[in-house]
Amino acid sequence: MPEPRMVVRTLKEYHPPLGGRRGLRMDFNENTSGCSPRVLEKLRTLDGDLLSRYPEREPVERLAAEFLGLDAPQVVLTNGVDEGIHLLAETYLEPGDEALIVVPTFSMYEIYALATGASVAAVQAGKNFRFPTAAVLACITPQTKLIAIANPNNPTGQAVSREHITDILSAAPQAAVLIDEAYYDFYGETMVGEIANFENLFVARTFSKAYGLAGFRVGILAGHAEQMKFVRRVSSPYNVNGVALACLPEALDDREYINNYVAQVKRGRSALENELTAQGVTFWRSHANFILTYFGDYRVPFVEAMRERGILVRDRHRDPGCAGCVRITVGTEEQTDKLIAAMRNALTDINYKPQSREARA
Repeated sequence: MPEPRMVVRTLKEYHPPLGGRRGLRMDFNENTSGCSPRVLEKLRTLDGDLLSRYPEREPVERLAAEFLGLDAPQVVLTNGVDEGIHLLAETYLEPGDEALIVVPTFSMYEIYALATGASVAAVQAGKNFRFPTAAVLACITPQTKLIAIANPNNPTGQAVSREHITDILSAAPQAAVLIDEAYYDFYGETMVGEIANFENLFVARTFSKAYGLAGFRVGILAGHAEQMKFVRRVSSPYNVNGVALACLPEALDDREYINNYVAQVKRGRSALENELTAQGVTFWRSHANFILTYFGDYRVPFVEAMRERGILVRDRHRDPGCAGCVRITVGTEEQTDKLIAAMRNALTDINYKPQSREARA
């Protein structure tokens, strides 16, 4: 029988907890109210001809490039940010190379890098999950060919300054440096404007968070035009489905919907932070649409008590440095009110007492 490569046989798997997820989904950082009504209207107009044809990516890529203030050769639409990570790993990594990540972070950086036969160097985030710029710079070697940075980071919500990112770009000209801006809409700072200045800079965006299009699986990978030529070589010309391509322009154009949702999330984030403070729950201030909290010995009872109340939250106990931690997504104001009410009842029922870990809010 065929024998898989050794690296594939030993590769760890990513198992998202999709089964049995009934309730208010505050565990996956999705848009909790759905996509723009204009997207739904567009869906109703689609016919069988669209489904019978291979999708044309290029016209929508031009719109996506214009949306970012870039030229079309600088942009590739991808099957979510996941594919963007995969394309960079396939383009720039081979056995003997090294990818550099800061943990805790999105698991797929490591998985896609290891699948190429490269090795992965993981740098632990600093105190309060601050980005360890000095440690990252110290780990860069001639074998470093990919550096992946989520900004803001998942699951911590922490951000990296432009200055520190440019220091890394300058220190590793031989490496593709991916800045994953999946949560950009809730943060507001981007490295897109630096693409012209750094040939090793790549920026990823997704429409799975603020835009509510997680089911469409569509994202953007942007970089210097000369480098994107090579990225396109390993990309399927039909990687983004026709339905997503037909609807994405409507999502991009409905700024009012996105701005309203993001504003609600930011208000909800502040309200949740205030409630966590009042309850004596340790948390880390976030630049994204979620908050990482510390429940220590109460982690499992809290997650279960919230589930019993119809609220799903994400246990992040197994992430490096996250023992005892739970991540909570923030949605609309109405949903945040429901979340806070359920949390108050849950904490009372489990007889929660503030934990001894150093306060990091």
